[in-house]
Amino acid sequence: MLRIGHLKLDLPVVQAALSGYSDWPMRAIARRLGAPYTICEVMIDTFVNSLKERERTRHFLLVTDEDHPAGAQLMGADPEEFPLAARRLVDAGFDVIDINFGCPVKKVLGRCRGGFHLGQPDVALEIIRRVRDAVPDDRPVTLKMRRGVDDTAESEDKFFQVLEGAFASGLAAVTIHGRTVQQRYVGPSNWNFLTRVQAMFPEETILGSGDLFCAEDCVRMIRETGVRGVTAARGSIGNPWIFQQARELLAGRPLPPAPSVFEQRDVIEQHLACAEQVYSEQRATRQLRKFGMRYADWHPAGAKVRAAFISVKNKSSFQDVLKTWYAEDAAGAYPSLPGIPKPPDTGMVAENQQPASQGISSPNE
Repeated sequence: MLRIGHLKLDLPVVQAALSGYSDWPMRAIARRLGAPYTICEVMIDTFVNSLKERERTRHFLLVTDEDHPAGAQLMGADPEEFPLAARRLVDAGFDVIDINFGCPVKKVLGRCRGGFHLGQPDVALEIIRRVRDAVPDDRPVTLKMRRGVDDTAESEDKFFQVLEGAFASGLAAVTIHGRTVQQRYVGPSNWNFLTRVQAMFPEETILGSGDLFCAEDCVRMIRETGVRGVTAARGSIGNPWIFQQARELLAGRPLPPAPSVFEQRDVIEQHLACAEQVYSEQRATRQLRKFGMRYADWHPAGAKVRAAFISVKNKSSFQDVLKTWYAEDAAGAYPSLPGIPKPPDTGMVAENQQPASQGISSPNE
């Protein structure tokens, strides 16, 4: 059981916010396959405040009945912009407001957002207090952060200043990525740091993040560090089965067989159908193409299937991939590990959140 405020989740593995990925279609599939809680891709506070009721942007604030509980992740620079954006996300139906102090992308840091706030605790804590005060008491507020700006003692002191202040302000949970902002995605995530922090705050809900590429990694982090839960990020792209698999492992049962080719096809078709509910056909196909390249990892002919998805130009060619490679059932194959490389900067948020200069372009995990 994982608790986030009043929310009681029956699995301590949740869907992380992923810029350019964790839109409503991805979250819907994750929930259908066992995720107890999902977080939408990060949104800029000023973008949320300027959103108009338009068909082409409605997916940003979309929360359906099957989503609950769902979190909305918010990022920005000005403490005064956060409260209005947080209230708007609550009004849209999100159950949790998650503040992003973890994004390490250079252009985000250059605009004093994301991980930049870990270097200025006073501003960070003002943002936290303003959001907590603006959000109804029955809506948990949470925080995503990295273990500091860099590896200096000064950076660590500021990290703990923000963390202690966050819990003192009433935040329900904090997710900590084991890398510094300066590291970005280079080098291993420091799980020992997570062990240390959870031991220092034994009564608080701390979730771990970083180097969670499969269900075994999720379970291992929980058991080795003692964190209350983990957020599946890169390891969940094209792998919504990670939640079912983690559930089996945590129950002491063996890892289930990889999904069969027909099971994979069913999920891919559901994912495309969800995307077509909120995007144009062209954009839905473009979004599913990048997911298809990761779904292909489960196919027994993974490299060939991945190449086929890469060549997709439109819905017709996407369907051709399914007809060619998913027409006959066969046993699936677990992706080759260790490690899954960081997806390339997609520019999806920059493309979608106007103006373009307001966006970010890297998965936030």
